[in-house]
Amino acid sequence: MREEENKRTSPDSKVKRFFKKRWAFPAVYIASAAIILSGVLWYQNSASDSDDFKYDATNNPTKQIDDPGLPVSKELENFTWPVADPEAVETQKQFYDNAESKEEQVDALVFYDNMYQPNTGIDLKMKDNSEFDVVASLSGTVTNVTTDSVLGNTIVLDHGDGIKTVYQSVKDIQVEKGNQVEKGDPLATSGQSQFNKEAGVHVHFEIRKNDVAVNPVDYFDKSLSALQSDETVGASAEAEENATIEENSTEKKSDDSAVEENSTDSTTDDNTSVEEQSTDSKESTTDDSADDNEETNTESSISSDPNA
Repeated sequence: MREEENKRTSPDSKVKRFFKKRWAFPAVYIASAAIILSGVLWYQNSASDSDDFKYDATNNPTKQIDDPGLPVSKELENFTWPVADPEAVETQKQFYDNAESKEEQVDALVFYDNMYQPNTGIDLKMKDNSEFDVVASLSGTVTNVTTDSVLGNTIVLDHGDGIKTVYQSVKDIQVEKGNQVEKGDPLATSGQSQFNKEAGVHVHFEIRKNDVAVNPVDYFDKSLSALQSDETVGASAEAEENATIEENSTEKKSDDSAVEENSTDSTTDDNTSVEEQSTDSKESTTDDSADDNEETNTESSISSDPNA
C-alpha cells in the first residue's frame, strides 16, 4: 500500500517542482507580458477600424462657414489715393523728379519766401476749389499730429520698415497720435497753407522711405512690399542739392548782372562827367574868345577915331 501511495504524485507536488526550476518564473513573466501586449494591440486596432466608418455630422462640405477671414497683411495692401474719389480731384503740383524734363521740373517747384523749392509730394485739389475728405492711403499708426501756420496742419502715419505717409494742409483732424487706422479711414478735411498759396484748398501728400520722399504716383495701386524692395528714391538729397545749385547759380547770375549794371552805371557816369567837363571847357574857351574879340574891336574903334 505504501508503495502504491508513493507512486501516486499529487498535482501540488508537480507545481512545486515546476516552480523550483530556475527558468520557471522568467518564463511566466514573459508569457504574461506577451499576452497583455497582444491584448493592447488588438484593442487599438479594433478602435481605429471603427473610426473609419464613424460619421461626423460637422464634416459637411455643404455647410456654410461663418468664421471671419484673416486680416490682410499690410505688406499685401496697395497704396491708394488719399481721397475718397480720385476722379473728382486734380493734381495742382506734381512731384519734383530728377528723371523728368526740365519743363516738368520747373512746374514742380514751389515759390515761397522769394525762393524756389522742389515739391516733395503731390498737391491735390477739387476742380471747383471746394473742400473734400482726406483718407488714409494705407493702414498704419498715427505717429504725429502737428499744427504749422506755414505748411498747414500735418498728419504722419507709420507703416513699418521705415515707410511713412504724410498729409499736410488739412483741418478738422479726426485722429490722434497713437491711433490705429485702416486704409480708407477718414483722417481730416482739405485745407490751405502759406507754403503753396496757389493751390488754394488742397492736401499735400507724401510717401517717404527712410525719411526720403518718393514719387507717390509711382506707387499707387502697388503693395507696400514693392516699395520696401525698391531702391529707387525720388526727391532725395541729390534733387534738393541740384535745386540748391540751380538756385545759387541763379543768384550768382543776378549778382553778376548787378556788377555789370554797376560797372555800366560807373562808365556812364564817368563818360557823362568827362563830356560835361569838355563842354564846360569849350564854353569857357568860347567866352574867352568872345571877350578877346570884343576888346580887339574896341581898340580898333578907338584908333580909327581921329577925334580921339
